[in-house]
Amino acid sequence: MTATAPASLQTGQRSQGKQTQRSTLAKGLGWFSIGLGVAEVITPGVVSKLIGVKNDAKTRKVLRGYGMRELAAGFGILTHSRPSGWVWSRVAGDVVDLASLATAMRTPANDKSRLAAATVAVAGITALDVVCGQRLSSQTPTESGTSSTQDNNTKVIRSIIVNSSPEAAYSFWHNFENLPQFMTYLESVKSTDTIRSHWVAKGPLGITTEWDAEVVRDEPNRLIAWKSLEGAPLDLAGSVQFEPSPGGRGTVIRVHMDFAAEGGALKSMAGKILGTDLGMRIQHDLRNFKQILELGEVTQSDASIHSGMHPAQPAA
Repeated sequence: MTATAPASLQTGQRSQGKQTQRSTLAKGLGWFSIGLGVAEVITPGVVSKLIGVKNDAKTRKVLRGYGMRELAAGFGILTHSRPSGWVWSRVAGDVVDLASLATAMRTPANDKSRLAAATVAVAGITALDVVCGQRLSSQTPTESGTSSTQDNNTKVIRSIIVNSSPEAAYSFWHNFENLPQFMTYLESVKSTDTIRSHWVAKGPLGITTEWDAEVVRDEPNRLIAWKSLEGAPLDLAGSVQFEPSPGGRGTVIRVHMDFAAEGGALKSMAGKILGTDLGMRIQHDLRNFKQILELGEVTQSDASIHSGMHPAQPAA
């Protein structure tokens, strides 16, 4: 008689096998990022020749910047237990690379045949990165050992209680030009009329992203909802609710964010890239908002302004 493994054991083995495959692919991409990053940083002239781009000071500077990006992604993938965010950052880099190659194709001095070959290669790597990112993002709570408050990779809900009235919280948030005071990724928000505003966000490598948004729902002291307008780099919809906390002690601030709600493939991809760390970012911004309402300013300790290992004692 042949013994049959219990169904739960078979399921666990299949889950472990899938997780191993995902991990192997991610590690392979991580080492590829490091190898490419080293080449772009140390020998940008060689890389420019291989892809058919004119070897000048500007090209070498750009390639070194791309190389640093690749190194960061590679080390992030290899050193984090849940590297999906770093894999999606590779996808973001791939999109930038493809755009750069398309721009280079329009320059007569560049080698079109080498650029075409490089574009095909980057497109292939992009497809592999997307597959890996989707597999890592599809991990269930059982497989990854944690649960998520995200509805999916582009939707996030976060909340916090502030010691302030709904009226005061609503009034401060309703002036969108106040948002950069506590949303760390925003450089500026300018109101263009009663319902529309222009947003400027800080991106990687000093790149800024701009878009226009409009308020689609406004309930005084209760709710503000907005969405990006046509032409934005990605589809964005968000809302913030202001609810009296139980017992009348303060206000519950609840933020809903949805990236690429109705966008095409490229915008959906961008939404997933941002969505990987969006929950943590929003929670951080809500803590800043709480400090502004309660203390009048955002206070930071050494632990919040330094990355990596550092002394616990504040600097003299």
